[in-house]
Amino acid sequence: MKVEADLDLCQGHAMCELEAPEVFTVPKHGKVEIVDTAPPETLRASVESAVRFCPTQALRIVEDNETSEGES
Repeated sequence: MKVEADLDLCQGHAMCELEAPEVFTVPKHGKVEIVDTAPPETLRASVESAVRFCPTQALRIVEDNETSEGES
């Protein structure tokens, strides 16, 4: 599992940081920073919650067998 953020969509609400602080951080008046782009499976539920509750839908999970945007 990999985590990606669309910084054009992120507005810095920090819901992701509340759900998965081991994976996301949001500086005051900033946009999301992913501190662990490939979190362990033990954090999957937290990461999925962060993606689900992002008010701007700026986050996504890319499974290991998928390619991320821009890759072929």
